[in-house]
Formats: sequence, C-alpha cells, structure tokens
Amino acid sequence: MKPLYKYCALAVFVALTAMAASSFLAGQTPSSGDRLIVYGDVVYFYHPGDPRNCILNSRFKRGEPVGFRMTAINPATGKRDRATQLVVHLIYNGKTIDLPMRDRQTEQQPERDFFVALWPVPNDATTGVVRYTVTAKDPQGRTGEFKPFEVAASQITIVE
Repeated sequence: MKPLYKYCALAVFVALTAMAASSFLAGQTPSSGDRLIVYGDVVYFYHPGDPRNCILNSRFKRGEPVGFRMTAINPATGKRDRATQLVVHLIYNGKTIDLPMRDRQTEQQPERDFFVALWPVPNDATTGVVRYTVTAKDPQGRTGEFKPFEVAASQITIVE
C-alpha cells in the first residue's frame, strides 16, 4: 500500500510542476512577439530530377548552385506570412551582395512553405569562407534575422 501513495504523490508533484511551468510561459511579455523567428538551411539547387538536388551542404565548388531555403515565423501566431520579404546578404570578395528570396509555395506544392534564393558560385570565386545573413520583414513591420553559427565549418565554404 505504501508504494501506491508514493507513486500518487509523485504524479501530483509532476502535474503541479507542469502547470506551474505552463503558467510561466503563458505570462511572457508581448515583446517576445515583436521579432520574427528566421531559420532555414543551405543546399545544392540543381534541377529537379538531379540526385544532388536539395542535399544539405556547406562546401561548394565554382559553378555549383548554392540554394538558400528559409522561413520567417510570427511567434504570436506560429505561422508565416507569404508576403514577408526575405533577403540573403552574402559577403563575397569584399562586398555585400543582396539576394531577394521568393516564396516557394504554390497551389500545386502547398507543402513547400518556405522562401528560396539561388547563388551560383562564380567561376572567379576565391576559395574560403563566404559569410552570409538573412533578414526578414513582414507586412506589419516585424523584422528578424538569421545568422549561421560563428564557426568556420558551419559557413559556406568555396573549395577547389
């Protein structure tokens, strides 16, 4: 009989802890919804049907297609707005190149609820790290930014 009381007491403790944690989250300030949550990945952007298309990658050779896939989520609703504007900012050869992203979702492919941009690595590209960030702005004026980790291995790298 004693073990049953211990398990009941433990269950009540866990339930109370869970309720307390959820009430803390519910009490967050509205300012947490002022910034868009921006995230995504970098892949090969070969033509559909090519077995290398959409494979995650960070190392590219000259002439290869670097594909950026990103989304921006409104934290208040948990949804994205297709009218949000996203821009990839590549720092390449000492200058910043801005690549506007386009909405990838269509009526035929509604599951592709993200934005895309393509950057073919130029033939005169020097080897090494190419830094980038992605900024987003929705129609209501909220903004957000994605920055990859400050680790060289997680940056886009041009290789021979």
